[in-house]
Amino acid sequence: MKIPSDNPLTYEGVTLGRTLFFDPILSLDSTISCASCHNPSLAFTDGRPVSSGIAGRTGQRSAPSLLNIGFHYKGVFWDGRSPSLEEQALHPLNDSLEMGNHWEVIQERLLHHPNYSELFRLAFPAANMNKITTAKALAQFQRTLISTDSKFDQVQRGETQFTPQEQRGWTIFFDAGYPDVPMAECSHCHTDPLFTNLNFANNGLNESLSLDDFPDEGLGRVNGNKFDNGKFRVPTLRNILLTAPYMHDGRLESIEDVIQHYNDGGLYAENLDPNVRPLHLSDKDQQDLIAFLQTLTDSSALINPMYYPAKK
Repeated sequence: MKIPSDNPLTYEGVTLGRTLFFDPILSLDSTISCASCHNPSLAFTDGRPVSSGIAGRTGQRSAPSLLNIGFHYKGVFWDGRSPSLEEQALHPLNDSLEMGNHWEVIQERLLHHPNYSELFRLAFPAANMNKITTAKALAQFQRTLISTDSKFDQVQRGETQFTPQEQRGWTIFFDAGYPDVPMAECSHCHTDPLFTNLNFANNGLNESLSLDDFPDEGLGRVNGNKFDNGKFRVPTLRNILLTAPYMHDGRLESIEDVIQHYNDGGLYAENLDPNVRPLHLSDKDQQDLIAFLQTLTDSSALINPMYYPAKK
């Protein structure tokens, strides 16, 4: 994990970030918090196709999981618009479709809150309460959200073994049994141990005869490169069976739908990732692949008390 030299993790900083993360005081109408879209019991997603903000407003994209987000050094958000967690933390506060607030309002509330002045003083004794220290605290807390104890991890550590079905699914996932076992091309983009290569790709969700035809341009809108239109961050597959619906816009309801999408080979675009192709997986192949994906579930991360609001 790359931790900025000007924002090392401290007990006090994480405590402040944790408190802010679960506090609806940050939203304009005090109805939603960071945890409203990133619920720890849902692997820090919200179970919706696209997230809801203040006054029932809906966004355009699905809330991605925050587990292991501290390792994402190639940009965060689906389109990579923020280079760091510190920079990212400020976006939802101002976005009219999310928290819809203004820093002046937030600061006034924090200053008049009975606890926050002391929490900020302890976390950042050499700095004032401001949006920079607020973002730093939120980033510190998010870097503590780690998932490393799935069955896959336990197998890697020699503590247990895959079932025959899980083992065959592993072989399909990692293209490790060709020609006797089919290849699924999954591991090119979903590389272990994070089960993402942290890159951005067009995975064939929208047919596009022109690179200008994408309903959401994704990375291309951020960097201005037309060839990156329609590309989105490769999401982690850790805890993937807990984070439906899927894709950046939540259009696929089940993991079966996801696998069928890739089995069909996706839809044409000039910049379609070359690993997205018809796979010809049988029903058994697909079920074995799902059995392996189940081993990426880390139940301990869903009940870690440090990932929830502190008990009073």
